[in-house]
Amino acid sequence: MEAESEPYVRLATMRQLHQAVADLNTARSLADTLQTVADGIVAGLGYELACVNLVRPDGDLVVAAFAGNSAAEALITGRVGSRSSWERRLSMGEAWDELRFIPHTDGWVLLDDDVPQWHTEGPEPRFEDEWHPQDRLYAPMYASGGGLDLLGVLSVDRPRNGRRPGAWGREALQMYASQAAIAISNARLRANMQRALVRLEREQQALRASEESFRQAFEYAPSGMAIAEMGGDQHGRLLRTNDALCRLLGRPASVLRRYSFADLVHPEDIGTLLRTSAEGGRAELRLGRRDGTYLWVSLRNSVVADTTDGPRFLLTHVEDIEERKRHELHLAHRASHDALTGLPNSAELRSRLGSRLCERPHSVATTAVEALDAAYGDVDDPDTRTHGYDVDSVPGGPYDHHVHSVAPDTENDDGAKGLAVLFCDLDGFKSINDRFGHHTGDAVLIEVARRLTTCVRDGDTVARLGGDEFVVLADGLGAADAADLAVRLRNAIIPPIRVDGRAVRVGASFGIGWAECGMTAEEVLRSADQRMYVEKRSRAKVHRRAG
Repeated sequence: MEAESEPYVRLATMRQLHQAVADLNTARSLADTLQTVADGIVAGLGYELACVNLVRPDGDLVVAAFAGNSAAEALITGRVGSRSSWERRLSMGEAWDELRFIPHTDGWVLLDDDVPQWHTEGPEPRFEDEWHPQDRLYAPMYASGGGLDLLGVLSVDRPRNGRRPGAWGREALQMYASQAAIAISNARLRANMQRALVRLEREQQALRASEESFRQAFEYAPSGMAIAEMGGDQHGRLLRTNDALCRLLGRPASVLRRYSFADLVHPEDIGTLLRTSAEGGRAELRLGRRDGTYLWVSLRNSVVADTTDGPRFLLTHVEDIEERKRHELHLAHRASHDALTGLPNSAELRSRLGSRLCERPHSVATTAVEALDAAYGDVDDPDTRTHGYDVDSVPGGPYDHHVHSVAPDTENDDGAKGLAVLFCDLDGFKSINDRFGHHTGDAVLIEVARRLTTCVRDGDTVARLGGDEFVVLADGLGAADAADLAVRLRNAIIPPIRVDGRAVRVGASFGIGWAECGMTAEEVLRSADQRMYVEKRSRAKVHRRAG
């Protein structure tokens, strides 16, 4: 079974899934796309067998691609199953959101229908979630546009881990089926458009018919499309947009003709747009909508000749990838944040702390003036001037723009500011767990996390290191400031916490460390941890009671 506490395994799976989805857009033909869809399931989703069943014009489904077993591929590729038999399969079994799972105990009634199938005999499962060779799992693919127009069905078999997929595996398969449907639709669209372009180039006498074919494909494409000028003063200006793009951006075609994509792109993505080549260029960026929001899209460019040796235009295919981006950001957040409290986890804490540290020795740039000189260079020193482009980028050199972290003098407060690392350990938390159970303990941790977060500034970091340990990163503090912050945080934790009608109390011990270049993140945390234990031992037990 999948463990919620394994974010890095999930992140690795998400990367494999992302690569499999990216490979869908590299296929050059519909046949290549279908085979890439099947191969992606085997390579990226952890199944040994995968089959792509594609809806034909007459409504029946044909086995268009197979991966994982050459014997099975030779046996069933090209065979056809009736639409009625497929609808029967998709209406029975267990509904896993849009997926359909038919356990072997229910699937015996399907052995004699006309749907091509391949399975092997096997023993009865030993565990509740163990996969049986005659289990069936289907992922329907629907055409884009929000309707229920069935495009095809992905059937998978024999997970490599031998178990039925959990919630994460189901979500990955469903997301892949959605992206596969878009890739197949786009492959069909590209094939139609390429045929139209070939006719425009080779058959001058059929020009009008070819233009009408292109117009149909352009206007009624399920995803956004635009034609823009190439070259001249109006380079990039939109000349024509289809209804799908107008709906996507919330702007009528008459308004879009006033803009280019450079006018609509998010300021942070303008560089991505400018680096995208005209012929075959691809980019993922954000375009502005009429309501002021931005939408993630995938742009794909092609160059179109209006007539033989005539002016050229830029054909841009705009695909809505907002949902995929949202899934990616969600999965990335889950990989870097604690599942219970929602705070940054240990790995994210070390990453943020490590980004502020370098390997510079402690003795360099120990004052604020020296730190600025080290960061930006001494402009009065002729030895640091240069008129070329091969400049010194050694850390600590005149062109090192890293702002070094320096620890203030805690013995004699000279007003210096630094990055304070406050290590917090809850006092009496174990007794709450032992007396009232983990449910109460979890509620206490959630409330402590909330209280700590409300006591710090927007730019500070509150992270859960693990168990009942928390760490606060607060930049720009002096020694007295850090001590005052520790007192405020401790006072915020001390008030009773009500859980299920019961008031419980925990105390807190804080150790204050300082991040300083030349140290590693582990050394900084260890220093703060040691000071926390010194502070814990120095305080009377009466101040650390909880219950």
